[in-house]
Amino acid sequence: MKHLNEKITLAENDSSSLVDRVEQSIIDYIKDNALKVGDALPKEIEFAESLGVSRTAIREAMLRLRTLGLVESRKHRGMVIMEPDLVHNFEKMLDPALVDIKKLSNLFELRMMLEVGMADFVFARKTSRQLKELEDIVINSEEQRCDSLNFYLEAEKQFHGKLYEMAGNDILKKFQDIFMPIFQYVHDMNRYQAAYILPEGGKYISHRDLFEELKHGTPSSFRELMREHLNPHYIKVLGISC
Repeated sequence: MKHLNEKITLAENDSSSLVDRVEQSIIDYIKDNALKVGDALPKEIEFAESLGVSRTAIREAMLRLRTLGLVESRKHRGMVIMEPDLVHNFEKMLDPALVDIKKLSNLFELRMMLEVGMADFVFARKTSRQLKELEDIVINSEEQRCDSLNFYLEAEKQFHGKLYEMAGNDILKKFQDIFMPIFQYVHDMNRYQAAYILPEGGKYISHRDLFEELKHGTPSSFRELMREHLNPHYIKVLGISC
């Protein structure tokens, strides 16, 4: 097992705080020694002596790592390594009240990238049960919607959330909860901005169209249709049309 790092000294041109560097030293120690989930870390006093810092700095750095879910305090064992839930940590910070419009917009762009790019996975992993559930979502939304260009927010969440689930990727599925505030953001944005005007001869691609393509089409045709479905957002974000 490798020793702890040399004593930490802050260079005059180093803008990071002492706790920042202690935190990084602990992370480096975990990586250098290939510690796994359940392995115990050295005691606070050992880190403090080896790094040449106070136990207070060690404690603050450990608190940060606990907040990230990287370590956890266990009775009679001290701090042990945990597997952090990356999506959960991200979600905790994604409160619309804490995130500015620019970041919310960037996250919505990420949603667009994911939904156009996941077609092959959805086709390869879809089940008959999931298709039936998706159809139920479409039917329910059709019964409640009076204007196809002014989407019903809850139906939008349910339909696209079901597609994430059908892709069969656990991390993508967890992103459903993260994207919920993004749906609200786009819903509000569309409410106050000018309505999207279809080009002459164009056709709005509905959830029904996407569902039918998912049942009878190919990954390629579904991907193209999803791109058309999101076209109003591409125009608003990039100023381009498919």
